[in-house]
Amino acid sequence: MATYLYRLGRLCFRRRRTVLAVWLALLIAVGGAAGAFAGKTSDEFKVPGTEAQATLDRITDTFPEQGHGSAQVVFATDGAGGVAAPDTARAVGEAVGRIAAVPGVSAAPDPYATGALSPDGRVALALVSFDRELGDITDQQRDAVREAAEPARAAGLTVAFGGDAYNRMAQVEGGEAVGLAVAGLVLVMTLGSLVAAGLPLVTALVGVGVALAGLLTLAGSFEIISTAPVLALMVGLAVGIDYALFIVSRHRRHLAEGLEPDEAAARANATAGSAVVFAGLTVVVALAGLAVAGVPFLTVMGLAASGAVVVAVLVAITLLPALLGFAGRAIDRLPVWRRALRAPDRTTLGERWAELVVRRPLVVLLTGLTALVALAVPAASLTLGLPGGGSQARGTDARTAYDLIDRSFGPGFNAPLVVVVDTGGAARPDAAVQGVAEKLSGLDGVRTLLPPAVDEPSGTTLLTVIPKTGPDHADTRDLVTEIRDQRDGLKAATGARIDVTGTTAANIDVSAKLTDALPPFVAVIAGIAMVLLALAFRSVLVPLKAVAGFLLSITASLGAVVAVYQWGWLDGVIDVPKVGPVVSFVPILLIGVLFGLAMDYELFLVSGMKEHHVHGMAPREAVVAGVKNGARVVTAAALIMIAVFGSFVFGHDPIVQPIGFALAVGVLVDAFVVRMALVPAAMALFGKAAWWFPKSLERVVPRVDMEGEQLLARLEKPANGGANGHVGDENGDENGGAAGGAADDAGRPAARV
Repeated sequence: MATYLYRLGRLCFRRRRTVLAVWLALLIAVGGAAGAFAGKTSDEFKVPGTEAQATLDRITDTFPEQGHGSAQVVFATDGAGGVAAPDTARAVGEAVGRIAAVPGVSAAPDPYATGALSPDGRVALALVSFDRELGDITDQQRDAVREAAEPARAAGLTVAFGGDAYNRMAQVEGGEAVGLAVAGLVLVMTLGSLVAAGLPLVTALVGVGVALAGLLTLAGSFEIISTAPVLALMVGLAVGIDYALFIVSRHRRHLAEGLEPDEAAARANATAGSAVVFAGLTVVVALAGLAVAGVPFLTVMGLAASGAVVVAVLVAITLLPALLGFAGRAIDRLPVWRRALRAPDRTTLGERWAELVVRRPLVVLLTGLTALVALAVPAASLTLGLPGGGSQARGTDARTAYDLIDRSFGPGFNAPLVVVVDTGGAARPDAAVQGVAEKLSGLDGVRTLLPPAVDEPSGTTLLTVIPKTGPDHADTRDLVTEIRDQRDGLKAATGARIDVTGTTAANIDVSAKLTDALPPFVAVIAGIAMVLLALAFRSVLVPLKAVAGFLLSITASLGAVVAVYQWGWLDGVIDVPKVGPVVSFVPILLIGVLFGLAMDYELFLVSGMKEHHVHGMAPREAVVAGVKNGARVVTAAALIMIAVFGSFVFGHDPIVQPIGFALAVGVLVDAFVVRMALVPAAMALFGKAAWWFPKSLERVVPRVDMEGEQLLARLEKPANGGANGHVGDENGDENGGAAGGAADDAGRPAARV
C-alpha cells in the first residue's frame, strides 16, 4: 500500500493544478445538485419490528387522520378570572378561529367547547390537526399558525406551541464555528505556521462540503433523518482535520530531514497516508456496522457519517499532496515562533513521558485502569428514552408548552398511551370495549381515559389512556408493562385483543431492540477491526489490546454521560435541557463512532512504534521513539476532535448535545488515558511478544507495508534506468519542476533517509 500511495502522492503533487480543479469542480457540481434537488430531512424516529411502531402503523392505516401532524397551542394567563374572563375567552376564541382558517390546518377545536381548560382555570389547550403527515408540514405553515395566535398575545396571554409539529430536532446552531476556531488555534500551536495550519482546515472544509451536499441531494430521493447531516458534519470535520494533520506533520518532518518537497509529500502520503487509509477504513466499518441494529434511521446515520469519512480520506491522500505542491517550501511561512521546523533529535515532552511510562509500566497500567473503572461506574445505572417536548431547550416554545401542560393538567397529559382494541373476535364488540375501558380505568397508574375513537367497519377502537406520571417516569413504564400483561386475560374475558403505543411504549420497545442489538454489533465491528489491525501490524496482541482499550473508553464515556444527563451533574456548567433518561440510540451510536476514532489513535501511535522496531530498535526503545514522534500530533488531533465534538455540547438540540458530549469525553479518555498511557505501558510489558505473528498466518496474510519498510528499501537502491531512486516516478511537472523535479534531473539523489 505504501508504494501505491507514494506514487499517488507524487502524482498529485506534480499534477496539482489538475487535482485542485477536479476537487473544485466536484464541490461546485455536488453543491449545485444539492441546491436544485435537495430534499427535506425527517424528524420521525421510526423503529420497525416493535409493538409500538406496528400499532402506530395500524392506527395510521385505520384512522388516516391520526397519522397527520399535530400541534398543541397553549394559552396561559395570570389575570383575574383566568382564561374564563370574557375578554380573555374572546381573544382565545378569535385566535383559535384564525388558526383553524390557516391553509393546511384540518381542525382546531375551541378549547372551551371541548373542555380543555386546566383545573386552576389558568390554561386553555387547543389541539391543532394538519391535513398532511408531519414531514410534509412546511415552516410557512408553522409560522402562519404562530401569526394566527396574535389576538391572544395582544390580550396579554402567554402563547406557546408544542406537539409533534414544533418539536424540531437536530438543528445546527453555529457552535461548530467555535470548534473550528479552537481547532485552528491547536493547529497553529502544533505546526507553528499559519500556512501549514491552514491546509488541514481547507481540506476538511472541502471534504465536508462535498459530503454534506451529496447527502442533502440524496434526501430528495430517500428518507434521511435530520440527525444524519449533523452527525456527518461532526465526524467529517473531526477526521478531516486530523487526517490532514497527520500527513502534514509527516511531510514537514521529512522536509526537516533534508528531502525535497515533492519527495517529502510522496513519502508522507506513503507512510502517514497508509495509516490514514486504514484508520478511515476502520471508522467506516464501525459506522456502517450500525446497520446490524436493524433500525433504519441508525443505518442512515451510520452510512451518512461513513460517507463523510470516505470523502475525508480521499481528500487527504489526493487534494492535500496537491496543496503541499502549491505550498512547496513556503509551508512554514507566517511562523508564530522563530523555529517552525523542530530538529528531529530534540528531546520532547512526549519522549520524556514515554520514558517514564516504560520505566514504570505496571504502575501506569494499574493507575489508568483504576481511574477508568471509577469513571465507568455510573454506566451501570443507564436508562434509555426518546426525546420529546420535555427534552427541548428551556425557553423554547415546545418546552414552554410542555411545562405549562405538565403543571396545569398533570404530567400524564404529556405521556398519553393509545390502546388499540380489536373487537373482530368479540361476540359483543360494544361490551368488549366497555370491559377493556373498565379494566384500564382500574389500574393504579391511570389518571383518566379520554373519549374513544371508533372505526366500525374494521372493528377497531382507540382508547387514549392518560397516566398519572410523565413519559420518562418509571411508573409510566410500569403501567405500559401492566397493560400489556392484561392482554391474555382481556382476550379470554371479552374476545378483544389490545395493543399499546405512545411515547413511553416506544421508549420501552426501542430500548429493548437496541439493547438486544448491542452484543452482535460490538462483535461484528470488533471482529472486523481485529482483522484489519492484524493485517496492518501483523500481530496478535496489538489488535486484542486495541479492542480492550476501546471497551474501557466506551464504558468510561457512558459513565460520564449518565452522570451528566441522567443524574444532573455539571448542570450548572452544561445547559442540560432536561435531566432524565439518555437518548436511546446514543450508546450504540457512541460505540460505532468512538470505536473508529479510537482505532485512529491506535494506528497512528503503534504504527510509529512498529516502524522503529522494523528498522532495528529494541521493543522498549521503539515504544519511546513511537510516542516521541506521535505524541505531539496525536495530542493535537485529540484536542481538535474534542473541540469539534465539544462545540455541539453548547447547542440545545436534545439529540446532538449528548452525542457531542459523549464523543468529546470518549476521545479525551481514549487519547490521553488509553492510547497515551495504557498502550505504551502494555507495549513495554509485552516486549517482543507484541509483534509475534504465527508463521501459518505469516505465509497467507498479505503484507500491506503500512510502515513503508519495503518502500524505503526500494528508494535506497541505486538509481536504475533514470529512475533516480523514485518508485514509479512520473514524468513532467505542471510548474516546470520548480518543486524539485529539475534538481532530480540534474543528478542529485532524490532522497536522503
